[in-house]
Amino acid sequence: MPTTQELLERYRAVMPSFVKPLYETPISIDHGEGGYVWDLEGNQYLDFFGGILTTMIGHSVPEVVAAVQEQAAKVMHTSTLYLNEQVVAFAEEVAAASGIPDARVLFTTSGSEANDTAILIATNYRQSNQVLAMRNSYHGRSLTAQAVTSHRSWLTSSYSGLDVHFVQGPYRLRSPFRELDDEAFTQACVSDLVQLLDMTDAGGFAALIAEPIQGVGGFATPPDGFFGAMHKVLSANKILFISDEVQTGWGRTGEHFWGYEAHGIVPDILTFAKGVGNGITLAGCVARAEVMNVLDRTSFTTFGGNPLSVAAGRATLKYVKENDLQANAARRGIQMTQLLGAECDATDWIGELRGKGLMQAIECVQPGGLEPNAAAATRLIEICKDNGLLVGKGGLYGNVIRLTPMLNVTEAEMKKGCEIIVAAIRSVNG
Repeated sequence: MPTTQELLERYRAVMPSFVKPLYETPISIDHGEGGYVWDLEGNQYLDFFGGILTTMIGHSVPEVVAAVQEQAAKVMHTSTLYLNEQVVAFAEEVAAASGIPDARVLFTTSGSEANDTAILIATNYRQSNQVLAMRNSYHGRSLTAQAVTSHRSWLTSSYSGLDVHFVQGPYRLRSPFRELDDEAFTQACVSDLVQLLDMTDAGGFAALIAEPIQGVGGFATPPDGFFGAMHKVLSANKILFISDEVQTGWGRTGEHFWGYEAHGIVPDILTFAKGVGNGITLAGCVARAEVMNVLDRTSFTTFGGNPLSVAAGRATLKYVKENDLQANAARRGIQMTQLLGAECDATDWIGELRGKGLMQAIECVQPGGLEPNAAAATRLIEICKDNGLLVGKGGLYGNVIRLTPMLNVTEAEMKKGCEIIVAAIRSVNG
């Protein structure tokens, strides 16, 4: 078995230069169990990032492992050209959970592909290539998903056949409207949307795509009802609303099963990915039949809804529901805020602690101001890692710490993780 250093050297020799490990001193992950992972040298880490919110209910969960093994012994692949009971059953379950009436479900292999599909459907339905998206957004790495991304750190191409316009959105800390209260902030962003439509509408926008909480953007969180207010303008102009639930779905925010529910609306199209497979590739797009069925050409997906992936998805969704993990996310989210809030408030290089449930972030700034402090964020995640805790990093300037424990994180694990974070903050202070 190689060492972590040997593996790193091989990694650098064979992987493209734009793919990089998270840490300045990279670690390997050899195996995991529950909320913990171990590297090649046997070092243990409490996992508060879950492979970017993807290992949602813990590593090596017996129920998920058993479901995958059972399906693997039957058939691992069929494609959408054939009927498979697992695939149809999971589509029924997702449709019911989505909240979208008369829903149709297309499984894909990634969130990028799911968002790509959503844009494809919306532009065909509205017969328009004009699309709205939010500033500070991230929707994936495909060409179409990049076109609706407004996040320079992760934006690799501007080539697109879409005419995309970006609206003022949830990243309140750096918004020109940040001094306003919730209601006034929301109204200012809605007024920006109205003006944008008045000035740039070339015959009808197809859709607005938005993350209820911006993921890669550093968990920028709008006031409740924000997208409900925007939706009134969209509806008046027959513009579809696409809710990108790749990171906010399946109960992670605690108070709701989907992020869109905080805004008193139902989206026309919903996309999902990451956590529902608990580590296995699984994503999809949900829309009401009238919208989804707009395509009049035959299409299929080779790997979308693969029976092996779907088996993992069904087992994961069942586990989430039977163990009421949405409620656990709410409780542990409150605990996280309570354990970290005072230290964040007292630290002059922390701009804010924000988010909901088990989707929270710490934004690092220059002491006493709002200028981004990426160096502090880098040091913070390194210290957490050296003390046995894995957290994520994001934000437009690479200055935001992302905290996303498993949905079944225990009270004791949350306490341990937050103690490491508090100690790391104090170490950076020192």
